Amino acid sequence: MLNELDTLESKIGQVVTLCHSLRAENDHLREQLAVAEGDRQGLAERMGAASARLEQLAQQLPEAKA
Repeated sequence: MLNELDTLESKIGQVVTLCHSLRAENDHLREQLAVAEGDRQGLAERMGAASARLEQLAQQLPEAKA
């Protein structure tokens, strides 16, 4: 009986350790996701600005005569 309790205690300790490890990994992944989302948003803004600038430049081009 005592041996079974020791085994159970050991297994519970392993589960607790795993939970802590997974929680830390999850926190790290959330941070990485937030950074990636910020990068994505910045790139989308830059693409929008570049697209607007290209539209302006295209409007300044002379019309092609056929």
